[in-house]
Order: sequence, then C-alpha cells, then structure tokens
Amino acid sequence: MAVTLSLVLLFGFLLALLLRSKTLGAGSAFVAVMFGFYLASTGAAHTVNALMSAVINALPNL
Repeated sequence: MAVTLSLVLLFGFLLALLLRSKTLGAGSAFVAVMFGFYLASTGAAHTVNALMSAVINALPNL
C-alpha cells in the first residue's frame, strides 16, 4: 500500500510538472490518466504491479 501510494504521488507530481512546463498538454494528460485508470482495471494490473515492485526492490542494489 505504501509503495502504491508513493508511486501515485510520484507520477502525479511528474504529470503536474509536465503540465506546468507545457511539455504535456491538458488533452495528453487526460489521455495518460485515463489510460492508467483503465489499465488498473484490466488483467495487466497484476503484471504492472509486479514489475514496479521488482524495479523498486532492485533500486537499492544498484
């Protein structure tokens, strides 16, 4: 839960930063958010979650 919440905050911050710097338009941001929302409700959600957990667990070993 803590890792998921941290990733949501991280990606939310990055999305806000891209919008503020006008690198990403509002329409693109909406598409990115909706893609993530619908991806979370598919069968790929477990695979994406496992991949992100593996990346997070590998970072301290670098």
